[in-house]
Amino acid sequence: MPALACVDAAVSPPSYGIAWDGALPAPGIFPGGAPTTPVGDAADGRPVPWSPDLSAVLYRIDSWGVPYFCINAAGDIAVRPYGAATLPHQEIDLMKVVKKASDPKFDGGLGLRLPLLVRFPDVLRHRLESLHSAFEFAIQSNGYGSPYQGVYPVKCNQDRYIVEDIVEFGAPFGFGLEAGSKAELLLAMNCLSKGSPEAFLICNGYKDEEYIVLALIARSMDLNTVIVLEQEEELDAVVETSLRLGVRPVIGLRAKLRTKHSGHFGSTSGENGKFGLTTAQILSVAHKLQRLDMLDCLQLLHFHIGSQIPSTALLSDGVSEAAQIYCELSRLGASMRVIDIGGGLGIDYDGSHSGGTDMSVSYSLDEYADAVVRSVMLACDRKHIRHPIICSESGRALVSHHSVLIFEAISSSTSKAETLSSMAPNLAYFLDELADDVRSDYRNLMAAAFRCEYETCALYADRLKWRCVDQFKEGILGLEHLAAVDALCDLVSKEMGVADSVKTYHVNLSLFTSLPDFWAIGQLFPIIPIHHLDQRPEVKGILSDLTCDSDGKVDRFIGGQSSLPLHELGGITGKEGGYYLGMFLGGAYQEALGGLHNLFGGPSVVRVSHADGPHCFAVTLAVPGQSCADVLRALQHEPAMMFDALKHRAEECAAGSGDALSCALAHAFHSMPYLVSRTAARAAAPGSDGEATDAMTSDSEASGGGRDGEEDEDWEFMRCLSM
Repeated sequence: MPALACVDAAVSPPSYGIAWDGALPAPGIFPGGAPTTPVGDAADGRPVPWSPDLSAVLYRIDSWGVPYFCINAAGDIAVRPYGAATLPHQEIDLMKVVKKASDPKFDGGLGLRLPLLVRFPDVLRHRLESLHSAFEFAIQSNGYGSPYQGVYPVKCNQDRYIVEDIVEFGAPFGFGLEAGSKAELLLAMNCLSKGSPEAFLICNGYKDEEYIVLALIARSMDLNTVIVLEQEEELDAVVETSLRLGVRPVIGLRAKLRTKHSGHFGSTSGENGKFGLTTAQILSVAHKLQRLDMLDCLQLLHFHIGSQIPSTALLSDGVSEAAQIYCELSRLGASMRVIDIGGGLGIDYDGSHSGGTDMSVSYSLDEYADAVVRSVMLACDRKHIRHPIICSESGRALVSHHSVLIFEAISSSTSKAETLSSMAPNLAYFLDELADDVRSDYRNLMAAAFRCEYETCALYADRLKWRCVDQFKEGILGLEHLAAVDALCDLVSKEMGVADSVKTYHVNLSLFTSLPDFWAIGQLFPIIPIHHLDQRPEVKGILSDLTCDSDGKVDRFIGGQSSLPLHELGGITGKEGGYYLGMFLGGAYQEALGGLHNLFGGPSVVRVSHADGPHCFAVTLAVPGQSCADVLRALQHEPAMMFDALKHRAEECAAGSGDALSCALAHAFHSMPYLVSRTAARAAAPGSDGEATDAMTSDSEASGGGRDGEEDEDWEFMRCLSM
C-alpha cells in the first residue's frame, strides 16, 4: 500500500518468516467492521457522480430547511423568500449576496468584512403570516368563537428593524409585542405607536414602580397594554400606582402549572418553576381585586410550559390545565377575555421531526395551532364559558429562519497522512534508531498488523507510544523519533479502519459572540457549506474559532455527528475564492446573548429583500460589523485617547515613518477585530497583480495617506470615532 511504502520491507522480523511487502490489509475485514454504503456510493461501493440532490440528503436540507432553503443548479444555497410559493426565478443565491456584500466598493460591492449576518425580511413576513394562517384555519375548522392575536417577545431579538418589521407585517392581524424589562417596554411602546391599535402590549417580567408607571403611561396612550403579575406582591404596586396616576389597569396573571416540560427548556415550568402564581395565590389575587372593586380589571391568563415544546400531547395537557384555571376565574366574576399560551412553539433544528430531544419537534405549525384551539374550546364548552381570544408569544418560531450567519474557513490543520508523507524519506531511519525494548514493541505491532489482529495492534501501538514518550522525557529520544512513532501508529490505526481522519477548519468567527447557545447549553444549529454543493465533500472536519479558548470549537453537529462533511480548501475543481459556511436557524437569542470574548464584536449585517432584476434581490440595509474602537469603547476604554498615546509613542520611536505608523494605527482602530482573508485582501487592492505588498504601506494607503497641513486624516478619523 502506498501509504506504507515509506516503511522499509525489512521491518518484519526474520523470526516470523513472513515476506512483508509494506502494505496492510484493506480496512473492514475485522469482525464488526462491515462497511456501510455512504451517500453518493453505489451498492458495490463505487462512487457515483455527485449532485446537489445528494448534498441536500447529506446535509438534511430537505428536512430542516423546508420551505426556505434549497440547493440550486450551481451548487449554492438558495433562499426561498416566500416559502413553498417562491417561484424559481425568485430564489436568492446566498453566494451572490456574499459577493455583493464583501466585494470592494470600487468593484460594485459594499466593502463589508465577514462574518456576515444576512437577514431576509420576506422570510420573516412569511413566518408571521403562516403562524396567523395556521390559527385562523384551526379556528374556522373547529368553529371556535374568538380570534387569534399573537405577540412577539422582543427578548428573542431586539434588533430595531426586526421589531419594526413584525409590527408592520402584523398590523393587519392585530399582532403585538411582549416586553420583559423597562428597556424592552420602551422599545415596544415606541414601535406599537405606529402599529395596530388592537395589538396587545404584554408586560411580563419582574416589576418595580418605574416599570408599572411605564406600563400605565402606555395604557394612557391608548396602547392595548396588559400588566401580567409574575408575583402576588406586584398587585399592591399596580393598584397603588394606578390610583395615583388615575389610570385603570388591565391585569393578567401568570399561572404556575403542574404540567412540566422535561427537556432543558422546561426549567421554567412545573410547580418549582421560576415564574408564576400558584392556585392559592391566584385565588388570593382574585379575592383582593374583588374587595377593591377591581375584579373587572382581571382579563388575561398567561402561562408558559417552556420553549421547544416537543409534542402536541404535552402542549394539549398544559393548555387544558390552564384553560380550566381560566374558566374558574370567569366563574369567580373576573372579566376574562384572553388566554396567553406563552411561547413554546418549536422548530426542527436537526430535521428529524421527533419529540425526543430539544433539537426537534414532532408537529407542524398547523398541528400546533389545532391542538391549542381544541384544548381551549373543549374546556370552555364544558363550563359554558365564552371562548377567549387566543394569544401566543412565539418568538423562536418567528425569527429563527429569517437570518443566516455566513463565515469563512481561512485554513485547515494538516492531516496525519500529510504529516507522514512529509516524513516519509526518513521514517525508516528514525524507527531503526529506537532502543531495543521499543523496537521490540514496534516489530510486534507491525507483525500484528500483518496478521489483522485488531486488539493486539491497539495494545502494541499504545505501549509503543508511551514507552517512546517516557524515553523522550528522559532525553533518550529526539523529537524526530517521537514524531516518527506517532505517525506510524496513526497510519496503522487508519489502515486498520479504526481511526477517522478529522481535519480542523479554522473559521473567521467567534463562537461566543455568534453562537453562544452552542457553548452555553449545547444547542445545535445546521451548519453547512453554502457553495460547491455540486461536488462531493471529501473531508471530515470540525470548526475552530478565533478565540483563545479551548471551548471555541464546534465539534457536534445535527444528526448526532461529531464531524461535518467539508470540501478540501483550495482543492475544489474549477473554483476560486474563499470557502464559506452558513449557520442557519439562528435568528433567535444569539445576537442578544453574544458576548465580547477576546474583544470580537458583532458581525456585519445586511438586509436582503426579493426584487426584480438579474440577481433577484436588493440590499436594503448594510451595517459594518463592530470595529476595534467599538468593542474597546463598550468596555469603558477611550479609543481616541489610546490612539493619541500610541501615535505619540510611535512618532518618538520611528525614524522617518511616523506618518505611516499613525495611519496604520488609525486603520487598526477602524477595522473589525476579525481576520482579513487572503481572498478579501486581494480583492480589496485595486489593480493588484497578485504580488505581496508591504503591510504598512497597504494600511497607509487604505487610510488615505499622509497629512494635509494641520488636518491629517488619522486625527479626522479619530474625531469621527469620538462623535
